[in-house]
Formats: sequence, structure tokens, C-alpha cells
Amino acid sequence: MTKVIVSACLIGENCRYDGGNCQNNRVLDYLKDKEYIWACPEQLGGLSTPRFPCERKEDKVINNEDQDVTAAFKKGAQSFIALARAHNCTLAIMKSLSPSCGKGLIYDGTFSGKMKEDNGVTTELLLENNIEVIADTEV
Repeated sequence: MTKVIVSACLIGENCRYDGGNCQNNRVLDYLKDKEYIWACPEQLGGLSTPRFPCERKEDKVINNEDQDVTAAFKKGAQSFIALARAHNCTLAIMKSLSPSCGKGLIYDGTFSGKMKEDNGVTTELLLENNIEVIADTEV
């Protein structure tokens, strides 16, 4: 049986930057007959909820106060991977567009609403570690 790790916001945990969640009923339906765990990489990295909005700009993650929060995002990604490995997860369902969890398309780092083709920090690490990633929009 496939074990899944899921972005916590997708199952209704209030861990988004704005203190809310992105509960996704398609994801919840998909998970009904699967073994899964959930976590928020940004919280695992030590960031608070709520927190300033962040975007990935080149090889850094910055918030809208122009603070570099890359170290927290990398720490969170490492912790997320460790959790996935500890639970033998082979699939991750991640929140689209996020600087942590986005797959294929994320905000471009200008805080203007523009997108760019790229992955979030955690998704990038998951893929490098041969864990399949699907975005919530692909479920």
C-alpha cells in the first residue's frame, strides 16, 4: 500500500502564512483508503503561524518584509523528508504555488502575483529523494 505525506493545510490544519488552511475535499476523498501522515514544512522549519507571506526568488526564499528566510525553509524541507522516510512514504501531495510545496509553478519572488515555472523548496527536495510528488490541483 502506498503511504502518503500531505501538506497539512490541505487536510484543514490552520498552518498557512495567514493563519488559515486550504482544506481540499478532493485530496481528503483521495486519502480515504490510504495510510497517510501530514505536516507543514514551514512550521517544521520554525516559522510561526501566522507569518509574513514568502516567495522563492532564485535560490533564496524571502518574505514581503525583504527578510531572507531560506534557512527556515531548508530546515523544514529536511524535517519533512525525514518524516516521510520514517513513515516509508513514497508519495507526497503538496499545496500548489507555495514556496515550500509548489510543484511546477510558484510565485516569482516579486510579490506581484506573477508566476514562474519552478518548484518549492520542499517539493524540490522530495523529487531529489525519489519521492513522487503531486500537487493538490492534480488529485
